[in-house]
Amino acid sequence: MNGQEVGEIRQTSTVTFLADLRSLVECESPTEDLAACERVIDLAVEIANRLLPVPAFKEEESGRPIFWWGSRTPKVLVLAHLDTVWPQGSFTPLWQVEDDVIRGPGVFDMKAGFLQALYALNNLPGCQDQVALVATSDEEVGSQKSRDLIQRLSRSAKAVLVLESALDGKVKTARKGTSNYQVTVHGLAAHAGLEPEKGINATVEIARLVLQIIKLENLELGTTVVPTLLHSGSTTNTVPAQAVLHVDSRSFTLAELQRVEVAMKELAPTLAGAKLEVTGGINRPPLEFSATKVLYQKLEEVAQAIGMEPIGHAAVGGASDGNFAAAVGAPTLDGLGAVGGGAHADHEHVLLSSIAPRIELLTAFIKELIRE
Repeated sequence: MNGQEVGEIRQTSTVTFLADLRSLVECESPTEDLAACERVIDLAVEIANRLLPVPAFKEEESGRPIFWWGSRTPKVLVLAHLDTVWPQGSFTPLWQVEDDVIRGPGVFDMKAGFLQALYALNNLPGCQDQVALVATSDEEVGSQKSRDLIQRLSRSAKAVLVLESALDGKVKTARKGTSNYQVTVHGLAAHAGLEPEKGINATVEIARLVLQIIKLENLELGTTVVPTLLHSGSTTNTVPAQAVLHVDSRSFTLAELQRVEVAMKELAPTLAGAKLEVTGGINRPPLEFSATKVLYQKLEEVAQAIGMEPIGHAAVGGASDGNFAAAVGAPTLDGLGAVGGGAHADHEHVLLSSIAPRIELLTAFIKELIRE
């Protein structure tokens, strides 16, 4: 096959890929909209069954739809998700291709990555006995329903490949672990003008707690502790009887997450009569470089063998389902998906020119892992 023929095949494949990607992006699928997630999984199965000789299926895990193709006991587990953070109609335009830039809700995080995996598997006939592609629909809210499935499959896998988006083209060899807390202060309502002294002000108490909580961060170790959402009070002329604060904590080490968890659970009220309730804890353990370095080195060898420039790697603050896989001891490599930027932002996009090379890289990488 000469270079012109290869180029024509790539062009045809790219046109088909774009049509499939557009249909996935325009099938909006915010995590909280279960019916929308059902529709996008159905569509993914339909696309897969057109591309691949072995059928894909829609499964259910704790009430959430799951895309499944391939082995039930995979040696190579490819992970993706098809839910997004975008409510229906909140991203405009819904689909746009301009020069090298493809825009749309979830195109980067991570519908393009899922589709790249499908197209790579199309290049690997007969791999279904050793490979599985599993795409969940609750990753954006912590994979609470799909976590057990991911860890069960990962325990026996020789490699877990996560099709989350790349960081400036680099794969992700370390991710922070995440913790989420809800701090609730129970005070006592009273008239703010007539007799405020008879109340117990939950807003005042939560404000004092915020100052304690932010001191738990350790930026030298990459540990963040961030108060995020806050609700307090009921009316403008009433001493607030309740305040609820949400806290997001992240770190590259499990020891740091555990330190913050102990401190959060030891918080105590300062106002007489106030009661404090702290719920939540560690959600995803960190993805540490020790779990990724062997696969990363192999990826660079594969990239060199097919004539690509070095891929590079990075540590990032966001977590993914790769954190769960690594936590049960599975060799894991993340960030093998789309090249672009703007995850969760209104400039979310994928670079068209990166799609074909990334499919080729993933194809060669999975093929090498199967061979071994």
